[in-house]
Amino acid sequence: MMDEVISLLVIEDEDYDVRRIKSTLRSFHNRIVIKDVVSSGGDALDSMRKNIDGYDVVIMDYQISGGLYGEALITEIKKMNPVVQIIVVTKKTVQRADLSFAKQLLESGAYWFCTKYPGDIEEYIYQPNDFALNIMNAYARKKLEVEYKLSQKRLEGKLRDMHDAYPIIGESSAIKSLVESIEQYSATDVIILLTGETGTGKELAARNIHLKSNRKYESFVAINCGAIPVDLIESELFGYESGAFTGAKGKKPGLFEQAKEGTIFLGEIGGMPITAQVKLLRVLQDGEIDKIGRMKKYRVNVRVIAATNHDLKRAVKEKRFREDLYYRINVISIQLPALREYSEDIPVLVNHLMQICSTDIGMAPPTISSEAMKVLMNYPWPGNVRELKNVVQRLLLIQEQDVGEEKVMQALGLAESSDASDSIVSMQINKEKILPLREIERKFREKYIKFVRSISPTDVVAAKKLGLAPLYLPLAF
Repeated sequence: MMDEVISLLVIEDEDYDVRRIKSTLRSFHNRIVIKDVVSSGGDALDSMRKNIDGYDVVIMDYQISGGLYGEALITEIKKMNPVVQIIVVTKKTVQRADLSFAKQLLESGAYWFCTKYPGDIEEYIYQPNDFALNIMNAYARKKLEVEYKLSQKRLEGKLRDMHDAYPIIGESSAIKSLVESIEQYSATDVIILLTGETGTGKELAARNIHLKSNRKYESFVAINCGAIPVDLIESELFGYESGAFTGAKGKKPGLFEQAKEGTIFLGEIGGMPITAQVKLLRVLQDGEIDKIGRMKKYRVNVRVIAATNHDLKRAVKEKRFREDLYYRINVISIQLPALREYSEDIPVLVNHLMQICSTDIGMAPPTISSEAMKVLMNYPWPGNVRELKNVVQRLLLIQEQDVGEEKVMQALGLAESSDASDSIVSMQINKEKILPLREIERKFREKYIKFVRSISPTDVVAAKKLGLAPLYLPLAF
C-alpha cells in the first residue's frame, strides 16, 4: 500500500523563506506536497474557502504582513476547518519566553511550532528530518480527529435512533411536566426514584433520563428486582467469583459492573429482599460492591434510578424496606401520571401503538371511529399504558379495517359479542368437503381462544377463563 500524500498550505510573506521551506522538504516530495503558497492571512482564508478540505497541514510564519497573523490567524483557520493541523515557524526576534509562547500557540489551536534557522543558513528553514516528521505526525493526528468526528456522528445518530425508539408521547400538561422533570434532573448524577402505578412507563422514563444525561454513551442496564428469586438477586446485582459456591465454575460480573460508568435501573425496588438492600446501601454510600467469593471490595461508578409502584413509607413502617435505604434513594422523586390523568393524549397514543404493533404483526392498522375513540378516552385504564397496548393488539387481531364502538367495548371486556359466540357455535360446514375431526377441533379452538381474548382485559385473565396457564396460551391466531 502506497503512503498517502500530505497536502500543505504555506503562509509566508518572504520569498527567501518560501524557498527554504521547499528546500527543506525536497527529499520528502513523494509524501509531502506544497499545494499552495500565500503571503497574508486574508489570502490564506480565501484559499481555504475555495478548497475547504484541500489541505491537511498549514505551515505558517508567525509574523506576516496584512494585519491578520499569529494566534488570531490560527483561530480563524481552525474555525473554518477544525481538523486541519497548523505548524508555526517563527524568528528568534519574538520577545516572549519560549514556554509561555508555546502554551499560547497550542491553546489557540496550533499543533507544533519551531524557530527558523538563522538567515545565513540558506538551504533549510529547519532540520529537515524533524520538520518532515512533525508534518507527518500532524497529518496522522488529523486523520485521528477526522475518524473521531465520524465516530461521534455515527454515535449521535444511534442515540437519535434510541430516542426515537423510546419516545414519551403526549401533549397534555401531565406529560409536559414529566418531560420537564426528566430534562431538569438528567444532567445530574443524583439518584432518582420513579413512582407511579403499574404500567405507567417507569422504565421508559428511566431510559429517557439516561439518554439525556452525561452517561448517554455508556450502558443502560435494567433489572426487575421483584422478578428475580431471593437466592439469586445478590449474584445478579453484584456478581461472584469462580468457586464462590457449588456450581460457580467461572466468575460472573454483576449488573452493577455491567453498568459501570453508565446507568442501572432498579425496577420494583420495593420487592428487593432485606439482605440485598444492605449491600445496595453500601454501593450507594461508598461506590463499592461486595462480590460473592471475593475478599476485596470492587469500586464502581454508576448512576442509579429506582422505581416502585409500592408505598415505600408503609414498607418501612412494616420493616419490609430499610429506612436508611429509603432516604438514600428518595433524593429526587418523580411521580409518573396514570393514563386516566391525561386521557386527552389517548388518540395520539393509540395511533402510535397501532403503528408499532401493526408493523410487528405485519398487518395494516385499522381505522377507529370517533365513537370508539371516546370509549377508549373514558375508560379508567387500571393497567395504564401497558393495558392500552394490550387492547390495541386485540383490536389488530380482530382483523377488521374499521373498528367501531362495539369492538372496542369487547376488547376492553365491557361487553360480550353474541355475534362472535354464535359464529363459533355455528361454524360453517361444507358437506362436499368433510374435514377430519382433528381439523374441526383445531379451528374451533382457534376461534374460541380468539373470542375469549377479545373480551378479556389481559391474556392472564383470558387464560384463567379458559382454564389454561398463561404460559400455554398461544401467542396469536
